Amino acid sequence: MIKTLTKQIGQFKAASLMTPLWTALEVVMDVLIPYVTASLIDKGINAGSMENVYFYGAVMIGMAFLSLAFGIMAGRSVAYAASGFAANLRKAMYRNIQRFAFSDIDKYSTAGLVTRMTTDVQNLQNAYQQILRVTVRAPFRLVLSVVMCLVIDARLSLIFLVAMAILGVSLYQIISRVARLFQQVFVKYDHLNQSVQENVQAIRVVKAFVREAYENQKFSQAAEGLYKLYVRAESLMALNHPVMNLVVYGCIMALSWWGAQFIVGGTLTTGELTSLFTYVMSILQALMMLSMIFVMLTQSAASAQRVSEVIEENPDIVNPDHPVYDIADGSVEFLGVRFDYKTTSQQQHRRSALFNVSFRIESGQTIGVIGGTGSGKSTLVSLISRLYDTNQGEVLVGGRNVREYDLTALRNAVSVVLQQNILFSGTILENLRWGNSNATLDDCRWACRLAQADEFISQMTYGYDTHIEQGGTNVSGGQKQRLCIARALLKRPQILVLDDSTSACDTQTDARIQRAFREELPEMTKIIIAQRISSVQHCDRILVLQGGAVTGFDTHENLLRTNQLYQEIYEIQTSDRGDFDRKGGDA
Repeated sequence: MIKTLTKQIGQFKAASLMTPLWTALEVVMDVLIPYVTASLIDKGINAGSMENVYFYGAVMIGMAFLSLAFGIMAGRSVAYAASGFAANLRKAMYRNIQRFAFSDIDKYSTAGLVTRMTTDVQNLQNAYQQILRVTVRAPFRLVLSVVMCLVIDARLSLIFLVAMAILGVSLYQIISRVARLFQQVFVKYDHLNQSVQENVQAIRVVKAFVREAYENQKFSQAAEGLYKLYVRAESLMALNHPVMNLVVYGCIMALSWWGAQFIVGGTLTTGELTSLFTYVMSILQALMMLSMIFVMLTQSAASAQRVSEVIEENPDIVNPDHPVYDIADGSVEFLGVRFDYKTTSQQQHRRSALFNVSFRIESGQTIGVIGGTGSGKSTLVSLISRLYDTNQGEVLVGGRNVREYDLTALRNAVSVVLQQNILFSGTILENLRWGNSNATLDDCRWACRLAQADEFISQMTYGYDTHIEQGGTNVSGGQKQRLCIARALLKRPQILVLDDSTSACDTQTDARIQRAFREELPEMTKIIIAQRISSVQHCDRILVLQGGAVTGFDTHENLLRTNQLYQEIYEIQTSDRGDFDRKGGDA
């Protein structure tokens, strides 16, 4: 973990090294000033020598300016180093997340990843700043102050040692309890972020079902849990100051009592006693700073673990050592495929999704896939472009195992329109060019014409320059699906997979899309997942899935005669009980 994090210091190593140096020089000046003050009092004021007053006063002013300059340099260096370290952490996490396979993404909740990239990284930035500045300043100040006390009077220094022991034991008791509470805080942060994210993403559903009160209560519970932990932690932390004040005042009283006796006895001067008062404050403040550092480091240890987990995560799917870049054709073959989902990142319990699946699709064929919810339809097509990898068996594209291909080449050849249609904030043209960044306006119009999107785009005031809101909230479900299909077509893939991608379109639009594919994309292999038989009945063959297994793979007519599940679906959808769109209309 430490090695992973220190790698992210990167180009900020020089600033990270200079910060302790500037801080050490600042502390030296701070510690020497009280010593010079003692000389000013004893050799200047008490001796009645204005020459010494001016001399030692000038020395003190010079040291104060030096301390200020060193402090400014340390502050600038630490700000540069800590902010850069945090930026590198976020970049490293984001880069690795982009490499994640679907199975890797399944291990982390979205809310958890957001917390890691925001709150956890901020904690590490603060901790790194403390490490560079305060962990040098506090111990160095403590050691130098103790040394100066011993130089002035070793007998009175025993008071400091006793005070340090009392304060150290007290602070340890407080810190050990606070650290355990802060470890629980991050779990509460994840719950809070998850509640916010779910509510914002599903705000339309919340309002449609009038569940605002329920969501408010759920959020309040998450916020209340975080609040209670912080109150407990901060209440314990608040004990630091009373304990420190008690020790400080005890030291001042002891110094005053013994120091007065030593001055009367002639073994201690007034200036030396004044310096000792300054040093006792310096020592105890250094101890207080150390206690805060320990709390900060303990708090950030959990953040460090969570951040390094994401950076160190090795994606389940990577390029082979010697990848194949050329894909011969759009044929697809499954040979005894079994696939299991991992249920959690910690436990190895698995949930089987596909069993012994075998079939072959010739290049250029149009294949329908149909089956009930949870039958494995989406899982099956995700294996073709290696969004997941099989646990057993092989998936062949163009006659070769998909594991042999370069991932970019494979996913450019297999264009998948996923079940969840996502549009990004920007213009329609910018969204379409996700499929091909070099696509011309004519290319985009061609793809939109096939996807039956050109008509509604042309009716918009700004046409292809119309702005799409985040998540595509200003277009209908059917329009969003057609834009996603057009985006996939712009890749000019050899295999096009539509995962229930016309479910929000009316039957007439769906039929026009299927006809355009048949007439203008005859060489492209098309795999169409659908809930409606009307969307797949004209396909060359139809794959019927039930419970993760293939129960039929034939034409519409043959399946009506031989496959019981297909017969039942057909009868339900064509009877009065069928829940299918007779009149049409965009969702």
